[in-house]
Amino acid sequence: MHEASTRLLRLFEGHRLTPTQRRIAHCMVRRAAEAPFLSSVELAELAGVSQPSVTRFAVALGFDGYPALRRHLRESLREPGTVTADRTAGEGAAVRRTANAYQQAVQTEIDNLRQLSALLADPAPVEEAGRLLAASRPLPVLGLRAAAAQARGFAYFAAKVHPDIRLLDEGGSMLADRIETAVSAGASALLCFALPRHPRETADALGLARGAGLRIVTVADSVFAPVAAEGDLLLPAAVSTALAFDTACAPMLLGRVLLEAMCDALPGAQARLESFDARAADRGLFLG
Repeated sequence: MHEASTRLLRLFEGHRLTPTQRRIAHCMVRRAAEAPFLSSVELAELAGVSQPSVTRFAVALGFDGYPALRRHLRESLREPGTVTADRTAGEGAAVRRTANAYQQAVQTEIDNLRQLSALLADPAPVEEAGRLLAASRPLPVLGLRAAAAQARGFAYFAAKVHPDIRLLDEGGSMLADRIETAVSAGASALLCFALPRHPRETADALGLARGAGLRIVTVADSVFAPVAAEGDLLLPAAVSTALAFDTACAPMLLGRVLLEAMCDALPGAQARLESFDARAADRGLFLG
């Protein structure tokens, strides 16, 4: 992860932030290079909140007000190891300002993928997640509304190597029943894709899963995602808000990385995949 983003995350750690404050924090992390130079009004506009909310956010972090928070961020730029990274990010921002809206959307996703690449420099969290998912029989995969596509994509491929994948991509009263059934069948973990806007049903379903003793692996848009809870294994992958509807290239790629980690931890995964390929060829499933 970009050094400036990492410093901001450390600043926010340990604070109980409201949903509005998490939104401001998320905005600052995404614009880490610009954050020390934004006025409270500019930050409020970028985050889609009111200016007083920015002030309350700074106070929640322990500062006298937003000017004190901004002064702290500017002073951190003088610390060793930050100048080159911040200059590079600033140059990237200048490039985005000269591009059209469609190019800016693509550039934002490229930035998100760079952040994900930096995060994966430490493979331990993903490897731990892969082991948890591989060991769960069955493995429920949860994703509602905007996150349903990510859950379906993961479940489609995972079913080729995992003996029992259970996709939970629809809300309603049956969702709790399906989680309870998975627990009764022996599930030990649940994979959740959580993307904005976070449905209340996702939080309710995760609460039920935690209460039943399942380990939760969550792919979320931010470490400040409102559905995350202490004890979860949270893997962040940012979404882009540059277009009318969010784009989620990084969460999709992180889902595929999790698949790889699960396969590495799953005995017989390669044999199952080869068996599927042989059956598919016999049935003529694919044109190429």
